[in-house]
Amino acid sequence: MKIIFIGQKGIPAVYGGIERHVEELAAELVKQGHEVFAYARKWYTPDTLKEHRGIKILYAPTIRTKHLDAIAHTFTATIHALFQKPDVIHYHGVGPSLLSWIPRLFAPKIKVIATFHCIDRYHQKWGLFARIMLALGEKAACVFPHQTIGVSKVIQKYCLNEFNKNTVHNPNGVTIEDNPGAKSLAKWNLTPGKYLLMVSRLVKHKGAHYLIDAWQSARRDYPELTRDYQLVIVGGSSFTDDYVKYLRQLAGHDQTVIFTDWQNGEALNALYANCTMLVHPSENEGLPITVLQAMGFGRPALVSDIAEHQEVINDSRFWFMNTSTYSLAERIVELIKNPALLAEAGQKNLKTVERFYQWSNIAKKTAEIYRAPTIDKTLKKLQTA
Repeated sequence: MKIIFIGQKGIPAVYGGIERHVEELAAELVKQGHEVFAYARKWYTPDTLKEHRGIKILYAPTIRTKHLDAIAHTFTATIHALFQKPDVIHYHGVGPSLLSWIPRLFAPKIKVIATFHCIDRYHQKWGLFARIMLALGEKAACVFPHQTIGVSKVIQKYCLNEFNKNTVHNPNGVTIEDNPGAKSLAKWNLTPGKYLLMVSRLVKHKGAHYLIDAWQSARRDYPELTRDYQLVIVGGSSFTDDYVKYLRQLAGHDQTVIFTDWQNGEALNALYANCTMLVHPSENEGLPITVLQAMGFGRPALVSDIAEHQEVINDSRFWFMNTSTYSLAERIVELIKNPALLAEAGQKNLKTVERFYQWSNIAKKTAEIYRAPTIDKTLKKLQTA
């Protein structure tokens, strides 16, 4: 099949869960014999790159502002994609899915798929108008495509309750890699097994401020226990420069809080593979790839008690109360005191990933979705509207 992905910023993934999802899914589909194209934005992917891991990269114009970047790129990519005559156009995210009606109406032979990654309108960075448009995007993702994929069971239930839409559950995944060793940690003077790790875009709803507050509280109350540990925050701004500045001010002169900016490749893998535990204090998620990546390296993960996290981490000893600095600090201390529990959880996490979250299996299911016949009334509704 000839497959086109639209909605991601680009590949290879520098940051962003959708970008990582698209890259890994597309690469697996290429391995399975499909011809795969992915659109990119020139500010994210250098336009000299035409192919990556067998995925052909296409470029379309955009307007690089917080509110127009995604929708402008989706529009120009969609129009260009119609002339490529693919078998499938696959939209990623509810914002880009706003325009999924275009191929349905103007190229009815093309199979249109949408993946519902996250309820984006809950994110604090969006204003009222953007939230309204994202809400419309949710409905579009459930109405216009031939089939909608939900990356979590929580999203599946949400689509059914809100839009009476039966979606297909097909989660995010992870590629299990060999341990890269600890050589890359030297640039930050990190000791393997002696640091907590957060990997995320630095946007407010991801909760980095809760983690910094909780870490400093734990250090203040248990100085001997935490003396040899550090907190490493991997990630950078996503139109959130003021928030990043606030985080650095919050950390102040605390030398145990390390900001690495964006990392990828061997350096990022080494950070995952050698951490004491990943901490993910996010207030809202789809199905967090960063948690799965840590699990794929056999590391424990401490997460906020939102339903999307509980779907992946089912041991309540690794949950803390969402948005509660006190609860997070308490859990950090409890887990550092119990290295045997951390080791046990890491092995359990690895087995969970091996069983349920491997990209090879997820790609096979995606290809089955592409091939599946549909009983669809949306096109008739569009043509008679």
